[in-house]
Amino acid sequence: MDSSFVALESPNSPMHIGNLLIYNPATAPGGFVRFKDILQFFRDRMQLSKTMRQRLVRVPLDLDYPYWIEDPDFDLEYHVRHVALPKPGDWRQLCIQTARIHARPMDLTRPPWEFTVIEGLDNVRDFPPGCFGFVTKVHHSAIDGMSGIDLMEALHTVTPSTAPPNKPDDWKPEKIPGPAELLGKSYINALLNPLKQAQVAAQAIPGVASAIKGLVTRDFKLSTDLVPPRTRFNRSISSHRVVEGRSFSLTDLKSIRALLPEAKVNDVALSIIGGALNKYLTAKDDLPKSTMTAMAPISVRSDNEKGDMGNQVAAMIAPLGTHIVDPKERLDYVFAQTSNSKAMTNALGARTMTEVSKVNPLLYMALGSQLFSRVSLAHRVAMPFNTVVTNVPGPPIHIYSAGARMESMALSLICLTDGLGLAHIVQSYVDEAIISFTACRDIMPDPEFYSQCLQDSFDDMLAAARAVEGKPASKTQASKARPDKSAPAKTPAPKTTARKAPAKRAASTKTSTARKTPSKAAAKRKPTTTIGRKSKETK
Repeated sequence: MDSSFVALESPNSPMHIGNLLIYNPATAPGGFVRFKDILQFFRDRMQLSKTMRQRLVRVPLDLDYPYWIEDPDFDLEYHVRHVALPKPGDWRQLCIQTARIHARPMDLTRPPWEFTVIEGLDNVRDFPPGCFGFVTKVHHSAIDGMSGIDLMEALHTVTPSTAPPNKPDDWKPEKIPGPAELLGKSYINALLNPLKQAQVAAQAIPGVASAIKGLVTRDFKLSTDLVPPRTRFNRSISSHRVVEGRSFSLTDLKSIRALLPEAKVNDVALSIIGGALNKYLTAKDDLPKSTMTAMAPISVRSDNEKGDMGNQVAAMIAPLGTHIVDPKERLDYVFAQTSNSKAMTNALGARTMTEVSKVNPLLYMALGSQLFSRVSLAHRVAMPFNTVVTNVPGPPIHIYSAGARMESMALSLICLTDGLGLAHIVQSYVDEAIISFTACRDIMPDPEFYSQCLQDSFDDMLAAARAVEGKPASKTQASKARPDKSAPAKTPAPKTTARKAPAKRAASTKTSTARKTPSKAAAKRKPTTTIGRKSKETK
């Protein structure tokens, strides 16, 4: 599976994932953090992560899977960059800069990760003065969602003053193998691969038998709802990206389960996204009559594989109920469909599905990927799903990097491919839940409107849950965790019963600021390499 992300890499489809993280330097020594402090903090903790100093070595002609080696030319300052937003430094500018950074492919002849420090966040939502951000990028061949959390743990501490590891760093670089050595290894693996395939096939037999039994006993069923319709998101993509998202109170998100107590938080998130897509596509007069579906990754990583490189994920198909307007009916539908998909996935064996992908020849995957892209098959071939929705639990407590407290996991970033022009990540952190999305800019030129659709869908579901609980439905309670003061003005939800003419596109309004004007002393401050200050300037 790791190799498939390498095979899918192209200028229009860089295969990396990441985050936009916001930090408050007030908790750091002296109330500020310098760029060199961040570099030193990373340098002290590199030994805690396998990902940071390993790079890929590809076999000539992709005759075998790439190999991971310890990079002999590792340079920390190449991987950690430093930029600043132009004034006024608001949320929209931050999203645009994040999207531009995320759209650029990485150099896979180096360890596949980059962190960009962004300062100048003067008017970003309601974050405290002096905050800075990290835009992280890690190639999907190196991590999945769960091993990505382990990388975050390596570069963060649970207190602002945690000392660096007290054991010596025994890391040693490795020699880059030459073409002859790589081809020799690929020859041996080619001889062994049929044996591996036979072994995996034998392991898959119980899963296939279990699936057949499940169909006979009706533990689950094959439904036409699992077949996705064609949508505007399922065509060839460009190299340009947009990113956006909404932050909600985690307590409010969980309280929506009052509509269906047996539902999981993930079912609620799928229903919110289904409602948002209903509103967005109805406004475009482009809503399909049948439900859209999402691919939902499932981690099969065991406890003893937490720090391992690469991916240990399977997937299930989750219908989103985009054809249903009523919030409760949509949640009922999503819960029933995800329960059916989980039963099917469990019968087949999620771990077995992952192991099967590990014995597919990389050469065939690479050629298939290039053919799919070059002849624009995404325009002609139906995709197995319309979008992606992945749920990644974050830390339940505040964490720190270089002494600065992480205020928010403001956005999560995901890779796109031809045929998949929109993808979502649901991320939690302390008391907030963030639903983020990454989209092709040519396919979704109005990310602010879709972000508002997410907010409206959440508000509708929360109001319905409040009504069930007998509490007053107040939309002012919808986003206690992180009020989005910079978001466009609320757009009324378009009617879903009449589709004679397209609704007008929602116009985004000017961004409002949530902070006071900086003091004259701050305005006169000379540019330095210091990232955020708590009080007076240090001479």
